[in-house]
Amino acid sequence: MNRIASIAVGALIAFMAASSTLFIVDQRQFAVIYALGEIKEVVTEPGLKFKLPPPFQNVVFLDRRMQTLDSPESRAIFTAEKKSLVIDWLVKWRVTDPRQFIRNSGTDMRNVENRLSPIVQAAFNEEVTKRTVTSVLATERDKVMNDVRKRLEDEAKQFGIEVVDVRIKRVDFSANITDSVYRRMESERKRVAAEARSTGSAESEKIRADADRQREVIVAEAYRDAQKIKGEGDAKASALYAEAFGRDPQFAQFYRSLEAYRATWRNKSDVMVVDPSSDFFKAMRGGGPAAPAKSGK
Repeated sequence: MNRIASIAVGALIAFMAASSTLFIVDQRQFAVIYALGEIKEVVTEPGLKFKLPPPFQNVVFLDRRMQTLDSPESRAIFTAEKKSLVIDWLVKWRVTDPRQFIRNSGTDMRNVENRLSPIVQAAFNEEVTKRTVTSVLATERDKVMNDVRKRLEDEAKQFGIEVVDVRIKRVDFSANITDSVYRRMESERKRVAAEARSTGSAESEKIRADADRQREVIVAEAYRDAQKIKGEGDAKASALYAEAFGRDPQFAQFYRSLEAYRATWRNKSDVMVVDPSSDFFKAMRGGGPAAPAKSGK
């Protein structure tokens, strides 16, 4: 039994010793082997690797993939015409020299980012101050990014990294200038709106006046034509009456008497007090029309 326990303990110790000497390097990493605190070797090829057990040798891994550094804060930069701009940027970088990287910044990626950020900001300051707002926003935007990247190439070597790309994410005016621009745009829009309303009101009054004039002309012409037609109708009626009454004067007198009766007793409540023997009732008594009164000489 003691022999079996001894073998098990020996196997366990051998396994632990073997596991402390073997390590796996991922294709996305660098492996840095330390020997008593100094860099002994940098392993770049992936696979199963061998080293001495601690404390003789230790291994540290570094990410070899592309890293992204964003602008930590938005700072105002003055252009050539003294306009204040706020630029948000990003930098793509990766570790190319693990030894130099560790000597300069240690094994923590955040250390190099904290040191690289002010360098990038200073490079942007130098490039933007040489250009106008229009150049930064449109015509030379790509050139600004390329010039900043070239400025960072030498600086990046001391960190053991490579700056792959520099990009401007956003360019905007600072808060006070933005408010001023917005107020100017607002006043301009209000001016255009007031001008449009004024023009529309003038056109409206012009159209309304023209419509009123046309209405007056149409009404006047219609009244003129109506009066003309009415006059012609009255003339034809008078001619027809004259012709008809001229053929039978006695019937004409009788017809006029009936018209007079109809007009007089149009309502049932009408009351008229006259002499029954007057000529007004002569037609109702069955007699002929009253003889015309003789005029004295």
